[in-house]
Amino acid sequence: MSSHPEPGSGRTTVVLFTRDLRVHDHPALSEAADASARVVPLFVLDDALLATRYARPNRLLFLLEALADLDGSLRALGGHLVVRRGDAVREVLAVAQAAGAHWVFASADVSAYARRRERRLAAACAEHGVEFRTFPGVTVVEAGAVRPAGGDHFRVFTPYWHRWRALPLRPLAQPPRRIAVPDGLARGVVPRLSELTVGAASPQVVSGGETLGRARLEAWCRDGLARYPDRHDVVAIEGTSRLSPYLHFGCLSPVEVASRCLARGGSDAFLRQLCWRDFHHQVTAAFPAIAREEYRPRGERWADDAELLASWTAGRTGYPLVDAGMRQLAAEGWMHNRARLITASFLLKDLGLDWRLGARHFLDLLVDGDIANNSGNWQWVAGTGNDTRPNRIFNPVRQALRFDPEGAYVRRWVPELATVTGARVHTPWRLPAAERERLDYCAPLVDHDEAAAAFRRRRST
Repeated sequence: MSSHPEPGSGRTTVVLFTRDLRVHDHPALSEAADASARVVPLFVLDDALLATRYARPNRLLFLLEALADLDGSLRALGGHLVVRRGDAVREVLAVAQAAGAHWVFASADVSAYARRRERRLAAACAEHGVEFRTFPGVTVVEAGAVRPAGGDHFRVFTPYWHRWRALPLRPLAQPPRRIAVPDGLARGVVPRLSELTVGAASPQVVSGGETLGRARLEAWCRDGLARYPDRHDVVAIEGTSRLSPYLHFGCLSPVEVASRCLARGGSDAFLRQLCWRDFHHQVTAAFPAIAREEYRPRGERWADDAELLASWTAGRTGYPLVDAGMRQLAAEGWMHNRARLITASFLLKDLGLDWRLGARHFLDLLVDGDIANNSGNWQWVAGTGNDTRPNRIFNPVRQALRFDPEGAYVRRWVPELATVTGARVHTPWRLPAAERERLDYCAPLVDHDEAAAAFRRRRST
């Protein structure tokens, strides 16, 4: 980290926005505005990322909306967003040189790509006489800020949670009072979705931006937080915050979310979810190959069956709760967390398919999909990650009876079963033959009990 700029200097700072698309509690932006006469808020549409499966329509649409909202917030402060497209390092340096900037600030991140970008930026800035600094802002607690005795990161969640929970929160950075962008710098434009990718977004994708994220946070703290412990696993109701896309893109500060929740009291159940997010980020910082390699290899011989995978992705497994979750994902670019666990367990432990296949499909569609949480959660379910019970299996029928007891979630997302009343909807193969024949619904791909037994046998050999 470079030396601290002198407050009130007449210099210029470029603030590179990445996964921190907000003006509230943005440490890099706040310090740049305090320490510099001029600030260049910059976002680079990185061609290297646009060429990967990360750049899928659902996330890109949310990103473009968030950028437009960020530009509006900056305009209200007297500035505007500068947009470029190309190689991130080359574009940052070009803008820094055009603006006569002395500093480049950015929020630190943990993915392998983000860390390579930071190293390249640091080297390129040093070569051109520009100071480069990173700031917190992507997580509540920075990766590596707390470590176990004798280790570089926590491998088990509970001790991490105890340490995390005891830490004081970082003070919130105040939003700038004014942003002055240097004259003569081309603004660039936020492109349309069709200019970045082929294909349309899912029909019910949530809209992006800090403005909407802050409104959702306000409503959540007022109406949802107190009921979260009793409602968050019930898939048929809006019992979760749905803040995850806004946290993923940094439209909301995770520290501000934690601070607002703590101010309400009784928020430990929800804070644990923020802590899980930080936990997976610190694991990813220590194990950057988490999307490709098994964190704790167990010698599992995962299958690669295209037909089974296609049935799972289409929500045609014959297990209604699994199919409902997969169809919600296709329609909304989001899935209830309990349904994520059940659909993932089914792919891995009922169908025996490789966790990487499921992780890729989720990453294709999830608006909140990122490397740390998506890969970390998939490896947790697979038993190759940070679960202390690696052989656990989610029974899709028992889970359905517990978390969708009346079948409302299933009937919403699997309309073929809309006429099946009550809990019977979770086991359509047990319906009377005449009723079953009237339904346009598939038979189960596998017998769960037999598949679970086969999985346990594989693990025991």
